[in-house]
Parts: sequence; C-alpha cells; structure tokens
Amino acid sequence: MTEHTMAPDIPTMLEKIEELRPMLDANGAQGEQNRRVLQESVDALEAIGAFRVTQPKKYGGYQGLSQDHVDVARAVGRGDGGTGWITALINMAGWLTALLPEQAQEDVWGEDRNTKVTVVLATNGKTRRVPGGYMVSGEWGYASGSWHAEWSFLGAELVDEDGNFDDAAQLLIPKSDLQYRDTWYVAGMRSSGSNTWVADDIFVPDHRVLRGSPALLGEYPGTNEDTPAVYKAGWIPWLNVILAGAQLGIGRAVLDKVIAGSNKPIAYTSIAHKSDSVAFQLDIAKAALTLDSADLMVARACREIDEPAAAGVYPDYLTRARNRAYVGWAAETVSKAIEMLLTAHGSGGFAEVNSIQRFWRDQAVAARHAFILPALGYELYGKALLGREDGASVTPLV
Repeated sequence: MTEHTMAPDIPTMLEKIEELRPMLDANGAQGEQNRRVLQESVDALEAIGAFRVTQPKKYGGYQGLSQDHVDVARAVGRGDGGTGWITALINMAGWLTALLPEQAQEDVWGEDRNTKVTVVLATNGKTRRVPGGYMVSGEWGYASGSWHAEWSFLGAELVDEDGNFDDAAQLLIPKSDLQYRDTWYVAGMRSSGSNTWVADDIFVPDHRVLRGSPALLGEYPGTNEDTPAVYKAGWIPWLNVILAGAQLGIGRAVLDKVIAGSNKPIAYTSIAHKSDSVAFQLDIAKAALTLDSADLMVARACREIDEPAAAGVYPDYLTRARNRAYVGWAAETVSKAIEMLLTAHGSGGFAEVNSIQRFWRDQAVAARHAFILPALGYELYGKALLGREDGASVTPLV
C-alpha cells in the first residue's frame, strides 16, 4: 500500500494545533461546566482551518482524505475531548455537504466559507412529498457541535406521493428553520453540546437531500467524473472512521498526563517516584503500545478508504464490513489503554481538579456511540467472512 500523503497545509495545521493544545486543555474544564466548547477554542481552531479539513478547495477547504480528518481530530482531542469530538463531527458534515449538488454547497458556503454543519445520522424525521422536495418534522438528539453550527444534516424517512416508504436519507437543513432544545446533561463529553434539533413541518428542497440507498453504493447526487476522488469514497466507512480520531487523541492525552505525574511517590510504599517503579514502567509501556495499536488499526482503515477512492474503485462488501470492525476495535482498545493508565496513576486521577478523569469520562461516552459499538462491527465482519447473507443487527450496514 502507498504511504499516506496529507493534503497541502495539513501538516502546518497540525503544528498549529499542537501550539494551541495548552489553551484547549486549560479551557476544557470550563467547557464541561458550560456544556459547550469555549468560543475562544472554536475561534482559534477556525482561524487555522481546523473545521474545513473536508471542505472542497473551491470553498476554501483542504479537501482532505479520511486520514487527514483523523489526524486533525486526534490532535485536537489530545488537548480536549469535547473539542476534538465537535471538530470531527463538523468535518464529517462538511464531507457530506460536498456530496450534494453544487446548489446545496453554495447554500452553505457561498457567503461564508467558515459556515459549520452538524450531523445526526439517526433517521428520526418523518416526511411527506411535495413539489420540489419534502415537508419534514422530527426531533434529533445528540447534535454534537450544535452551539456552533448554522446548518445540520438530519436523518429522515422519505415517502412517495402516496405516503409509502421510499428511502432513508440525510437532509441538509439551516439552523434558522429549526428549533433548539437544551437537552445534553450527561456524565462525559459534556462540552460537545450534543443537544436536540426540532423541525415542525419545514420544507427541504430536493437538492439538499442525500438518499441512503444510492449512497451505500457510492452514488452521490453531487459527484461526477470531474469530482475529486475524496468525495467518491465509501460512505459508511468514511462516516465510521471519523468517529475514531478524537478518541485516539484522548488516549494520548491520558498517557501524557500520567507520565507528567510520574515524579510523585506511590502511597504506602517506599517508592519516592512512580517512574522508579518497574511495575509503573511496564504499565506505561503496555499502555503506549496499546494506543499505538489503535493508531495503526485506524490508519489501516483509512488506507482502505482513501486508496480505493483514489483508484476509482468502490470498496467491496467484505472490505466495508472489515472497516466497521476496525473502528470498533480501535475504540475498545483505547478504552483498555485508558483503564491501564488510570490504575497506574492511582486514585488521585479521579479528583475533580484532575483533568484525567474528564478525559476518561469523555472517551467512555464516545466509545459507546451506537455507530461504532464493537460487538456490532464484529458481528457484521464475522458474517461477511462466513459468507452469510443475513446481514447484521444494525442499519445502515456498510
């Protein structure tokens, strides 16, 4: 397989995110209290283009690959989990927007290239067919980054003129057409601001509708032979792998913080510094290697997304199923590494003033996102390996 080459200026962006990391970390506690990422953090990331990783170049974006997206979310997540998560979700929605016809892209970015979009994939919306589009009603929780976005992709069930089910879809809707409910009261990822959008019989034109059935086969309404390859990648694999980036960063943040506290003694022993303990040294090595393995698995997932797209090949079912399993495995592995590190660090890591416990709670919530639950990914991949045709207990599949 070829080496990953990042989009122009992504390496520079990563360097700038590293410079911002102390600020992102310092703002994390207040962001949790506010239940939204601090505007200072959003503004700083916006200034370096961190929310435009997947945006087309013609609208001032970086047109990055899935690996670019993961790298950016990982770097931000190393500073703060909630900030890394909304960075990932906003960029996920940017890629979805680029799959729609030019008119939809112009609706979003035509006047302001920094316009942000959120996404809730769950098809909670109900529709009725009208000339030129659909009337839509529904409620969508878990809209991460909703405090900072002007548009949102929201899942819905489409019907035909007779009211019969036609397809599942993602509908692009402006914030001005939606009501907002402050519902995000949770144990972790509090700063993601994953509140609830509400639609009450609003109109969505056809050019802002992304149908699910064609998309599962790589057929997107806004793409043609001249469309950049990044926007021809596998739909579900792309959306799935994007949820891993912030978690990889959170794992590294916990490792950073446990190492930073290694000069402290181990209680009830004569060991003056944790770093003098062979047991502690072994724990650090095992946790670091565990995190490395998660990084490598996600990198492999990205290669199996980006390389077929570049070659003009849509990945087959087995590859797509394996990709879903990769991401669940990576999330599960980061959780294991953090558990090792919490034990190595000791009970002091659970003090409210210690940010380690916040990173732990953030990743614990992120790892349980329904789209990347490990068991479902393993089931899907196992059935694909066995040649079974009964699918899995989850839709959309791959």
